[in-house]
Amino acid sequence: MQQRGLPLDNRKIKIVMADDHQIVRQGVRSLLTAESDMEVVGEADNGRDTLRLVQQLSPLVVVMDISMPDLNGIEATRQILAESPGVKVVALSMHSDSFFVLNMLKAGASGYLLKDCAVEDLVKAIRTVVSNKTYLSPGISDIVVKDLVNGYSMTKGSAFSILTNREREVLQLMAEGRNTHSIAERLCVSSKTVETHRKQIMTKLDIHSVAELTKYAVRQGLTSLEV
Repeated sequence: MQQRGLPLDNRKIKIVMADDHQIVRQGVRSLLTAESDMEVVGEADNGRDTLRLVQQLSPLVVVMDISMPDLNGIEATRQILAESPGVKVVALSMHSDSFFVLNMLKAGASGYLLKDCAVEDLVKAIRTVVSNKTYLSPGISDIVVKDLVNGYSMTKGSAFSILTNREREVLQLMAEGRNTHSIAERLCVSSKTVETHRKQIMTKLDIHSVAELTKYAVRQGLTSLEV
């Protein structure tokens, strides 16, 4: 297996770009490939494909959106780092709410920037996390510090505190319109297991209709689906 680490000699920082908007991926690729020490080796428009690309291409950095179909960026980050702890994840998101920031950092992201940042900030963030440091854009730093000072609680009815990792995956796929059989195939489990997860989700959240579960999933940032 290829060993990840700091670039040596003239080797470039291998980057995978994950975002469900093609124009964003193309823009970031164009900007990063202009840097002499960076190379975008793959692109994905959902979290599950991002996982596969990380396994196949062994990048050092993943630039990760949060709201993506099939598997959102927070769950994708959690799973990537469970399998490949040497990978550095930099969140590039439109979400500035502390809920998203802190959950992404809790999942293991090494950096967090907003999509309206300057390209110089993204380049700096990538070089910073490759040096085993954390990078937060100034506005995000203010949010994190303020919430830590004020004793922010990760609970607050969050799907990330109420549901298990697998239950959140099932909820996202339900919200995106997949039926039990399709979810079972996607997650490589039995339909009975999916039904069990569905019942547990509804019980834990006290939500008993797919329509309301979908709205909840969107509010929690589990899916990019617009409702």
